[in-house]
Amino acid sequence: MEQHHHRGNFGSSIGFLMAAIGSAVGLGNLWGFPYKMGANGGAAFLIVYLVLIVAVGFPVLMGEIAIGRKTGRSAVGAFRRMDGRFPLVGYMGVISGTVVVAYYSVLGGLCLRYCFGFLLEFLGLNGFSATGAAFFESFSQSTGALIVCSGLFAGITGLILAGGVQKGIEKFSSVVMPLLFVMLVALVVYIARQPGAAEGYRFVFSPDFTYLKENFFSVVTTAAGQMFFSLSLAMGVMVAYGSYLSKEENIARDAAVVCGADTLIAILAGSLVIPAAITFVGPDAHLSGMKLLFVTMHEVFYNIGGKFGLLLGFFFFLVVIIAAFTSSVSLLEVSISCIVDRRIDRHQPPKRRTVALACTVLVFVMSLPVALDAVGLIEGRTPLALLRHLFASLPAQTWNGSFLDLYDMLTASCLMPLGALLTSLLIGWRYGTKTITDECGIRENRLLTICYKVIVPIVMLVVLYGQIRSFFG
Repeated sequence: MEQHHHRGNFGSSIGFLMAAIGSAVGLGNLWGFPYKMGANGGAAFLIVYLVLIVAVGFPVLMGEIAIGRKTGRSAVGAFRRMDGRFPLVGYMGVISGTVVVAYYSVLGGLCLRYCFGFLLEFLGLNGFSATGAAFFESFSQSTGALIVCSGLFAGITGLILAGGVQKGIEKFSSVVMPLLFVMLVALVVYIARQPGAAEGYRFVFSPDFTYLKENFFSVVTTAAGQMFFSLSLAMGVMVAYGSYLSKEENIARDAAVVCGADTLIAILAGSLVIPAAITFVGPDAHLSGMKLLFVTMHEVFYNIGGKFGLLLGFFFFLVVIIAAFTSSVSLLEVSISCIVDRRIDRHQPPKRRTVALACTVLVFVMSLPVALDAVGLIEGRTPLALLRHLFASLPAQTWNGSFLDLYDMLTASCLMPLGALLTSLLIGWRYGTKTITDECGIRENRLLTICYKVIVPIVMLVVLYGQIRSFFG
């Protein structure tokens, strides 16, 4: 099908790869992967994760890119063109991406505050009013400041996207992704040379097959959920990026590179975050959840001490911010590209900048509940507290503890695995695997067909069940 060049295209293979890897590398890699790995059998979890990347992540990623390039359209338009009865799959991706960017804006705003805090402290301007848990709670509950930081993060995301595909997404990703990698490696090397780091590596990388055997179901659901979120699958991102890809590009190779780079950066993060926490904070360190990033890592760099520790703190949170931006840019592009495509189909001017502004405002408004309940720290503003006005006996569950948890449940536990399930079923049983292999320029093979028809749907049903059960536990 004809590509619409006035929609924008990636200017180079490297540009596409940097954008796709940037989308895949986000807060999930630098924060979620290390503690999930450490809490789920260490290297045993990594083995399960790698198997799922090959058997599920790679074929779904390749399929989404191929659907985007074949149709020359983003999520909704692509599925509509493949079969007019299934634009719902695209809409699910649009909703997922938009909701994730809403809470990413608050987490990204927190990271901006920490990054500037370390820089100001380094310059002797007292960037932090307190350390560790005290600062996290005091800043999080300063909802006005948190809203401003969230708005700043969302605004920068919209500004990058207003620049278009080549001048916005591609240029930004091509500059910041190599920078992220270099800074991350430098931090890993520093931590690896510290006495005590070996204990952290044992916590994360030593395989606990007994744990895996006893908790196989939860390990698989955690690893699969992490993989889908990390690779930006079932959110329409790779369909949109595929629609900007030239016909000469090798999709199978690019999908393999994205999977490999994403996994490498996740493992590097595992080699940094947990060993740093154990080495510089000790046995009392919070090794999971929000406090790992915003309390423990804060304390790590303070305990390193002096100007050097503050500088390392600045660079660490700069790495996290870059990862957050590259993901939020790709996720918001899903909504923008769908609206731009719709306008083009109606023979209207694309007005990309106007659309980018409108989507940014929408995301900021959606982020307000997450900021107002201080990511769950202000109990009177959580979904549980608000819903108890209507349902007095509503039990406290994982999904209603904060608006961030509610948004996470809607996306990571419902829409994303369901979208991936439907995508694999459509490719395997409706469109036919040959549709994908022809677009990718590879031979149709039985293994890929089995992946789309059987393996991916089964894994997604398991993940869907496991994720929903965890949120209602």
